[in-house]
Amino acid sequence: MAQTNEPVGGDIQLVRQLNDSYKAMTAQLSKVIVGQNDVIEQVLVAMFCRGHALLVGVPGLAKTLLVSTIARVLHLTFKRVQFTPDLMPSDITGTDVLEEDHTTGKRIFRFVHGPLFANMILADEINRTPPKTQAALLEAMQEHNVTVGEKTYSLQEPFFVLATQNPIEQEGTYPLPEAQLDRFMFNIIVDYPKPDEEILIMKQASSDYKADLQAALSGDQIIKLQEIVRRVPVADHVYMYARDLVRATRPNQPEAPDFVRELVNWGAGPRASIYLILAGKARAILNGRFHVTTEDIQKLALPVLRHRVITTFNAEAQGITADAVVRRLIEHIPVTREERLATA
Repeated sequence: MAQTNEPVGGDIQLVRQLNDSYKAMTAQLSKVIVGQNDVIEQVLVAMFCRGHALLVGVPGLAKTLLVSTIARVLHLTFKRVQFTPDLMPSDITGTDVLEEDHTTGKRIFRFVHGPLFANMILADEINRTPPKTQAALLEAMQEHNVTVGEKTYSLQEPFFVLATQNPIEQEGTYPLPEAQLDRFMFNIIVDYPKPDEEILIMKQASSDYKADLQAALSGDQIIKLQEIVRRVPVADHVYMYARDLVRATRPNQPEAPDFVRELVNWGAGPRASIYLILAGKARAILNGRFHVTTEDIQKLALPVLRHRVITTFNAEAQGITADAVVRRLIEHIPVTREERLATA
């Protein structure tokens, strides 16, 4: 039976608060970030779902500025880590240092916290560091804690990782394996600005302009709103649509269309279905709605699926990307129950 109940009591008030906060956040961010509205929405959706995001774009598109500005607007602690080939796991997790107690003369170990002990982490150029350090970061993303020696340390909540990757320079890099990419909720493409936006960027960057930013939410409020996101009701036909969309990406499934069998080697796993629903919930309440629609799923299908759909060599030779496959699937999969019956 479809869930049709709307949030009640305090939940309704909190949903309205999140919608108001979203408008306030976007207004504050627009003082610093020109354009990139879809990128901002996707980053905030991932955060309110307790997810992490990978931002892919060429240098100079303000990816670092975007993340640091979001941290300021949300009143969160922020750390930036420049990933390099010589970066070790202890450089990001922290390490034990030997100290001498001057009163007793004894030597003791003291744990020095690494940059992962912050609310928001910018992992800049994550593909430039060896797999061992990537694995240490991904463990923190999954478990929200780090293990050093025999001790496990919990990370601050809320905890988000926003990693960046340069798509045009691959020499001397360590590309993330598909299993590690799957840990990121979203793969967000940061594209070039529009012509009028580029004019405004030049004017701001070449002047003494300084934005006066005000905090829109606190860490405790974000945690509370993350809980509300998971209580947003979803109708059965929306669950079915998300399921069918993800299952259609798998070429070995009977429901996969012929073009997927030809163009896709591996499709998305169940984590993609979960993330589509969670992202749909967050997008719904960010826009002031108390329920998820199939349009929410469609709008977020690309960032959820593009790094989970592995195309064939034949597709690559033809210049067909995972994005193109997902767009064709969105056109192919019936949206409503009535459409399903008509195409059965």
